[in-house]
Amino acid sequence: MKKIYIATLCAAMALTASAQQELHGGANGTPAINQDHTVTFSIKAPEAKQVVLHMDYQRDTTMTRNTDGTWTLTTAPLAPELYRYNFVVDGVKVLDTNNVYSIRDVSTVMSAFIIDGDNAPCPYSVTNVAHGNVAQVWYDSPSLGMKRRMTIYTPAGYEEGRNRYPVFYLLHGSGGDETAWLEHGRAAQIADNLIANGKAEPMIIVMPNGNVDEKAAPGATEEGLVNPTFAHKQWMEGTFESSFGDIVNYVDTHYRTLKTKRKRAIAGLSMGGYHSLYISANNPSDYGYVGLFSAAIYPMKGVKSPIYDDLEGKLKIQFQQRPRLYWIGIGEDDFLYKDNAKYTRMLDKNRIRYTYFESTGGHEWRNWRKYLLEFMPQLFK
Repeated sequence: MKKIYIATLCAAMALTASAQQELHGGANGTPAINQDHTVTFSIKAPEAKQVVLHMDYQRDTTMTRNTDGTWTLTTAPLAPELYRYNFVVDGVKVLDTNNVYSIRDVSTVMSAFIIDGDNAPCPYSVTNVAHGNVAQVWYDSPSLGMKRRMTIYTPAGYEEGRNRYPVFYLLHGSGGDETAWLEHGRAAQIADNLIANGKAEPMIIVMPNGNVDEKAAPGATEEGLVNPTFAHKQWMEGTFESSFGDIVNYVDTHYRTLKTKRKRAIAGLSMGGYHSLYISANNPSDYGYVGLFSAAIYPMKGVKSPIYDDLEGKLKIQFQQRPRLYWIGIGEDDFLYKDNAKYTRMLDKNRIRYTYFESTGGHEWRNWRKYLLEFMPQLFK
């Protein structure tokens, strides 16, 4: 069997040989990653009439019942990637109770594992390199009248040194929060591996909560263990963008940052790409690098805010000041593809230079992790 790396909420850990043997020899479901990159799943459900494997990037597949009531399935070979899955037992989705590693996406929780490559670990795996630190930081937001939480990655050596670092603001999509890029996006592992291999500059990565009506991720505030939701009272209507200076001010005050446009980047996925577009357009002298990952582009019907007024005029001013990189990534099957195509046509009409990256697939985390891997090495050079 190959060495397994399985996703946990904030980091991944390598299983010991004895644990691997126990997991692979068990009959109750924890997946076995085989040498040929196939994966074998099993679950004990003797009374079930049907069990289906529901997994990222794969078609739902009915599992086979053995005589002892165990249902099994072995996949085709899988590419190196982070995968999430559930079992659907007689129409009811259930976690793999023998896999302790899971990831929450809004209010959905799925079991998870990572496939490594033949000759190298998956870029999202923990490897034997120097690791940065991750802190969940509470900051004061005078614009919003509350203290809020964000996640901040500092590169290996930050605490022991005196150097100042560039800052990369990395924003989540709708339904996410300040934990999304850490848990789904594997931002800390990606940063560790890129920096250690000399492919990216050491940098501070700031992952704020883009939902201005909540202080922090569900379960992390005095509201208690509330249910996560897509529904927010203030959503993509300009408040987050106009209050973003509170985040920048806190980071520049409390961390050893380089406070120039050339040493500051902003990027985000979906709603976070929308935020990145308008924050950078309204602050043209602040961000030298901008990344739009499957970005929402245009305000929703009925939304009015000075933040969104005269985008073309603001972009002309922004590009007169020559950002070093304006990067747009989108999947060919993404539901936002047409909006992104309309946006790039407008940029072309105005002779605005940008870098375009089109991938396969749609509005999904495997693309956003890929875009982060492409974007980060181009920063702060």
